Amino acid sequence: MKKYINRILLSGLLVGAALATTSCGEDYLETTPTESISAALAVATVDNAYKTLNGVAKTMTIQHGNYSQGFCGENAIMRLYENYPCQDYYYNQYASGWAPIHNQTYHTNRTSIYNHYAWYYYYQIITQANVIVNRIDGAEGSEADKKFIKASALTFRAYGYEKLLHYYCQRWKDSNNGSTQGLPLRLDESIGDLAPSTMAEVYAQIYADLDEAIALFNESGVDRPANDCWTPNLNCAHAVYARAALYKEDYQTALNHAKLAEEGYPLMDNDAYAAGFCRPTSEWILGSYGSADENNWYWSYGTQYSCNGYYASNTQNGAGTIGRELINRIPDEDFRKSLFLTESGLGIDASDPAQVDQTFGYIGLTANLRISSMEAYDKAYNYVQEHAAGGFTEPYASGVYHLGAHLKFYVFDTPGVGYLPFIRTSEMLLIEAECYYFMNQPANAQDALVRLNAGSGRNPGYTCSKTGQDLFNEIADYRALELWGEGFQWSDLKRWKLPVVRHGWAEGGNAHPAVAITIAPDAVNNWVWEVPLKETDYNGGYSINDPTAN
Repeated sequence: MKKYINRILLSGLLVGAALATTSCGEDYLETTPTESISAALAVATVDNAYKTLNGVAKTMTIQHGNYSQGFCGENAIMRLYENYPCQDYYYNQYASGWAPIHNQTYHTNRTSIYNHYAWYYYYQIITQANVIVNRIDGAEGSEADKKFIKASALTFRAYGYEKLLHYYCQRWKDSNNGSTQGLPLRLDESIGDLAPSTMAEVYAQIYADLDEAIALFNESGVDRPANDCWTPNLNCAHAVYARAALYKEDYQTALNHAKLAEEGYPLMDNDAYAAGFCRPTSEWILGSYGSADENNWYWSYGTQYSCNGYYASNTQNGAGTIGRELINRIPDEDFRKSLFLTESGLGIDASDPAQVDQTFGYIGLTANLRISSMEAYDKAYNYVQEHAAGGFTEPYASGVYHLGAHLKFYVFDTPGVGYLPFIRTSEMLLIEAECYYFMNQPANAQDALVRLNAGSGRNPGYTCSKTGQDLFNEIADYRALELWGEGFQWSDLKRWKLPVVRHGWAEGGNAHPAVAITIAPDAVNNWVWEVPLKETDYNGGYSINDPTAN
């Protein structure tokens, strides 16, 4: 553990202190020689502390050198830990090769990079945040700025621990009220042996960090610049609190903080929704920085998963598709449905192999990319041309269209440059709906759905009178639709203790045969990633416990 934590601490400080203040453009790239960096210098002044805080945000977007290509912070978490293994995100072109990730077979492989990447990544965020939290009080500069910076760092730390609980710990409902194994709670800069705390203790620390952060944000009177979505602020602290409480099934707390998180971040209208999801809008509470001068090239999220990124423009792979059964349950008049290539939208019969290939989902093409139905192909081409967002290069310029393909995520520079949303106001409204449902207040849950769907203009005629299981299913469907591709559904299904159910084309779905399976809630190690061997080899604190006894 000492070697492992030392490596995290070193890389975290070098990244953190080498990056600049929280403004965009060239200022974001200001550097100082990494050879001269120390924890003391990183937080010696308010200016340096802002740079180090900015470095934590940078950690969420960069390629991490200890790992192979594609491990680029939150981008990788969204893809590998949430989208691929969930129920309603498909990438059929790669399904065979990525089937172990889709089908959750690595959860007990403690030496796999897929097992330990999330651990490494979130502890890097935590370690960087700890340097700020523990040193900022002694920095030179205004008290207001110091309070804001400390609050932001505490929010980052809570964010890291909250996400680690998703992957390496039991569901709350299976934890005996939080008494099962949690995580090592590193709150300072020490790197010695440390036993894991219980889940309840980890949640208590998350709550404590966010309580302190909220108090400091309010005392500081400071907010981030309007466009700096990567810097946690008061709304972000409330949003992380809402998430943590939701996963802990502390519904009243989650509800209270979700409402506070929404203040000042109104839902975007349909024009903003269709503008590419690659630049911040009114409802981005937390997101990444994205610009051509900060290019991850072929390992940006947008390179492979945007409709006009490199892959969709130059290969047959597409950019990910929505679950056919889910999108078919959404009314045709819902604006969000128009951002996907659907059977009703195109006017095609997806069960006809001539119109839609029954393995990869090509529209009007065979599996070897020969024309099988020019009529279906033309419908897809014309639909994309008609619904493409303005100001970008052409979606799916490769000329290959998949059933369920999206027009949601774009890039504004090659091969995959764009911002990514991590927390949005829409998520907070969905948290409201879910909390009200589990608190047995169906009318309020219905109202939250109406505010999201009708109040935003996404479906002006939307109403909801459903109750019981039907109401829960409605909440789950709209959560899956609204947050599709943003990295949520695997964790949602885990905490709800619901199976992943993927049907192939013959059963009415659109899953490739390699991933058309059902994964029960108690399968694959109860959906818990085991503690990585890289942790237990160096952290003697695990010797008092069974590291796999999650």
